[in-house]
Amino acid sequence: MKERPEKTSADILAMPVQYLKGVGPARAEHLERLGLRTVQDILFFFPRDYQDMSELRSIADLHEGVSVSVCGAVEETDLRETGSGRSVLGVLIRDANHFMRAIWFNQPYLRQRFEVGRRILVSGVVKMNGGRWEMVHPKVEFLDGNAVPPAGRILPIYSLTEGLNQQQVRRIVEGVVESSACAVPEAFSDDFLDAHNLWPIQAALSQIHKPTSRETLEQARRRFIFQELFILQLALALRKHKQSTDAAPPLVVDAKIDARIRRLFSFALTSDQERAIAEITADMACDYPMNRLLQGDVGSGKTIVAVYAMLVAIACGHQTAIMAPTEILAAQHFETFARLLQNARVRSTFLTGGLTPAQRKGVSHQIEAGEIDLVIGTQAIVQGGIKFSKLGLVVIDEQHKFGVRQRSALKQAGLAPHYLVMTATPIPRTVTLSLYGDLDVSTLREPPPGRQPVRSYLAEENQRAKWWDFFRRKLSSGRQGYVITPLVEASDSVDAANVKQVFDDLSIKELHGFRLGLLHGRLTPEEKSIAMQDFRTGKTNVLVSTSVVEVGVDVPNATLMTIEGGERFGLAQLHQLRGRISRGTHPGYLCVFASLTTDEARQRLDAFVNTSSGFELAEIDFRLRGPGDVFGAQQHGLPRFYLADLSRDSDLLVEARLAAQDLVASDTYLKDPKNERLLKLAMNRYGQALELGDVG
Repeated sequence: MKERPEKTSADILAMPVQYLKGVGPARAEHLERLGLRTVQDILFFFPRDYQDMSELRSIADLHEGVSVSVCGAVEETDLRETGSGRSVLGVLIRDANHFMRAIWFNQPYLRQRFEVGRRILVSGVVKMNGGRWEMVHPKVEFLDGNAVPPAGRILPIYSLTEGLNQQQVRRIVEGVVESSACAVPEAFSDDFLDAHNLWPIQAALSQIHKPTSRETLEQARRRFIFQELFILQLALALRKHKQSTDAAPPLVVDAKIDARIRRLFSFALTSDQERAIAEITADMACDYPMNRLLQGDVGSGKTIVAVYAMLVAIACGHQTAIMAPTEILAAQHFETFARLLQNARVRSTFLTGGLTPAQRKGVSHQIEAGEIDLVIGTQAIVQGGIKFSKLGLVVIDEQHKFGVRQRSALKQAGLAPHYLVMTATPIPRTVTLSLYGDLDVSTLREPPPGRQPVRSYLAEENQRAKWWDFFRRKLSSGRQGYVITPLVEASDSVDAANVKQVFDDLSIKELHGFRLGLLHGRLTPEEKSIAMQDFRTGKTNVLVSTSVVEVGVDVPNATLMTIEGGERFGLAQLHQLRGRISRGTHPGYLCVFASLTTDEARQRLDAFVNTSSGFELAEIDFRLRGPGDVFGAQQHGLPRFYLADLSRDSDLLVEARLAAQDLVASDTYLKDPKNERLLKLAMNRYGQALELGDVG
């Protein structure tokens, strides 16, 4: 009889979950909804939280200010409305002859889950209030039947789906960890683990799912957080090296070219602009592609730096293109370049999705024939087979509004172009190291001379009349203003100001007698262009708009802004909007009206009106909302982190980055057999997003 071959580690990790003890086909379908299809998926299905049962106590043994867990039965529930849409849910819990109250604010939907008599486990900090123990917003677990919670343990809490409860998932995961964790190969050498104070993979897997103490749990989490950050940094280091092996045209600026470009500027550059230009031109002079991020605060003069770089490319006999995320911003760039280059022999064109097929065909032919030096447009530049004759430099504006792949979408046969990506949204350092870790960075902080400050206010409803009176007086003195709303039109699901209703109301009420324009994303390109042109030339006094004007729109005479529904904008977006009224020589005035129903909204808007630095606001927004909300990591095409938090784990990120760079410096393509596993992990997770297909 032929013996069955022993299962390899790979076989064990790839085994479908339905064959696990206690699973079967029906439960396997529930697990698949959580993305759990194999043993390996189960092993790396990390808990979303933990319940510390090492402090399981009876109500009679509670002490003020201590974090504990209490097991008891629901005695009664009480839901009270406190006004302004707020509520307090109270759940009375009985343990023997003692009682404790659990409280949740503004979560009325929880009431239906607390059936009288249902046994629950709650965890949190207890305090005495009115002679009774109280626990505010505790973690809660609903116990089956007469199940007794295990004392002395830290229980993992997993994400669930319909058909699965915590006890079931815990049993499945615990069984898989005990039987199969030993099959997971170690990616790091013993020396590497020692150097970075990391636990081996098997010990870390055991403790992250079934920790014996807070200390061992933190050590296990540290291992996986470091690994997650290290694999990202390794992929970015590989991408950066891969880019440096491409051939690019050296675009060298000499004294003659420099003098010709500077003659076009009627103003002196700031020291930050001079430094950025020096860094960029040094990169462009190399025979491999520049990949540089130019970030700056609102109004710091990034466009002028980009103009200089693009003129260098043209002076060296190459074409250049600038790609903006919206037609409004692309049109703004086109006008800026036309004004700056009116005395220069530069052949330029405007390319957006609004062109007719015939127009696009004509422009495409001119670009391919080398009859165009400068292309200004939207992502239409990388769509529809546009071919350049001799592309030397690509500038991508507002990079965070594009995907990662669009950075290199213009790379064609032959020499690769140089890349300069720009953002007027200052980026927190840890986000820069992650989402832009393959780029070199230049930063502009100082505004050009003569820029006026913007006075910002957060107003109450009873101050509306006073603000609009001030707004009208400034308009009457010759200034212009914006009114910004979060929505285009009324919504049944969102209670917020919409641009159409606000436009109608202002026309007959607060701004009656003034000329108002309307702008939002649903207008046609021609309608948007007319609205902007009317405002820019002063034909309209006020532009009522959505946040479509947040980037790039430059009307120096516009010094007033009213923002409705301010709580619906992020800090970075609010700061960008404020930047629209700091473009000229007159001081700006901005007033935010908001519904402050959460502490986070109050903190964000207080920070906005009290802080003028975009870099400071970016860090505050990052701490309040996290990188996913602030910059939309999914927009970049990068997978989300499992455990790592860029704000909390910034020190580990820096350590992981240095370690990854050292490894790539010593083993450029990770050909050493001991690095084979690391290369596989990097390629599996980031190979497609970062276009690493031909690495290794």
